[in-house]
Amino acid sequence: MGGRKKDRTSTILTPTDAILESISDGVFSVDLEWRVTSFNRAAEIITGVPREEAIGRRCAEVFRSSMCGAACALQQTLQTGKPVIGQSGYIINAEGNRIPISISTAVLRDAEGRMLGGAETFRDLSEIEALRQELEGKYRIGDLASRSPLMQRVFEVLPAIAASPSTVLILGETGTGKELVARTIHSLSPRHKGPFIAVNCGALPDTLLESELFGYKAGAFTGASKDKPGRFALAKGGTLFLDEIGEVSPALQVRLLRVLQERTYEPLGAVRSETADVRVITATHRDLAELVREGVFREDFYYRVNVVRIELPPLRRRKEDIPLLVDQFITRFNRLQQKNVQGVTAEALSLLMAHDWPGNIRELENAIEHAFILLQEGYIGIRHLPKELTAHAGNIGQGADTRSAHDILDAQAIRAALERNNYNRLAAARDLGIHKTTLFRRMKKLGIPLPPRDGRTRRT
Repeated sequence: MGGRKKDRTSTILTPTDAILESISDGVFSVDLEWRVTSFNRAAEIITGVPREEAIGRRCAEVFRSSMCGAACALQQTLQTGKPVIGQSGYIINAEGNRIPISISTAVLRDAEGRMLGGAETFRDLSEIEALRQELEGKYRIGDLASRSPLMQRVFEVLPAIAASPSTVLILGETGTGKELVARTIHSLSPRHKGPFIAVNCGALPDTLLESELFGYKAGAFTGASKDKPGRFALAKGGTLFLDEIGEVSPALQVRLLRVLQERTYEPLGAVRSETADVRVITATHRDLAELVREGVFREDFYYRVNVVRIELPPLRRRKEDIPLLVDQFITRFNRLQQKNVQGVTAEALSLLMAHDWPGNIRELENAIEHAFILLQEGYIGIRHLPKELTAHAGNIGQGADTRSAHDILDAQAIRAALERNNYNRLAAARDLGIHKTTLFRRMKKLGIPLPPRDGRTRRT
């Protein structure tokens, strides 16, 4: 190291070299055989690779980047002659750490205009990424992420619910993420080291569901040649998630009621009871209280499962989460399918924001997965989305841009602030950090009617 410093100080730098050595962005150049011909000081610091080791080697050997190979931005620039500006990716430094970077590329030519190679600048985004994750942490708990005030209320109570042993009932429309909430409760609970077992009670007839839950002993029925443990046994020490509990028959509800009350159960054909060392979480998209009134759901069982209740809002009531969810799905599918999709266009996002999503988060995930079938890299546009969505694209208008999405988000935020503040317009304006007249102006522009009451408490 000492010798290298001595050589550098004794070398007379040109003004260009001096600038390249002083800037904080990494800069390197390659020849037409992809061998590194220059490597500035910032490039050494970011990659952890000394200049002497980098120069002369192929750039892919130096960087080990997510953008090497077919996704190489510099290769794209040398083929098309067009620069790439601000493309995101990552490199693996000398210590094996993943470093997020932003890159820009350009062609190098001689005085006669002949191509000599290419140059690339890259910026270390580690601090920005750390800040992004810190901010994202305010909207995340476990695998759940949301900016919606409605979901923030759920986030606030989840740690306390997870710490208790009580039975939980999760209510919400199909596709709202009930199982994900159940898994999050399990991961935050004292039972997190135990198994998480999920059963869809609506997918099996009663006779099969009973043996699936409680298991059976050899000889319990024709064909039962050996013991088979049920889901209660498999979930020992952990959590059992009973999805679509509203589909269970009254007869099976009686058996489940006994398990929840006495913490014991009997496998089919057994002569003695076994202990149910599980935490039970149930979920349904149906109105159990209405089923009780209809005589379809037992009242005593309803009160036993409804000890702690969580209600998940449908996606149409939390549209501010759509960009966040889209980013999550893109990240996941990029990882699973080894693709380089960078995001969605403003027009596509406007279309996603305008849809009511009757299938909720699951429908949104399917729409993004559909786009991945048609797209290898770049941005998801309207043409990549399912026909059920694009059939209504004309409603967005040819000139749609981020303004459409912004207006939808703005309206969601205003409605949520009014609801949070009991429809007190002044309090809602303060909550949003704007003046009351600005709130009225935005409400008028977005077509949000004034609430029938302003929510202010008057003294009598």
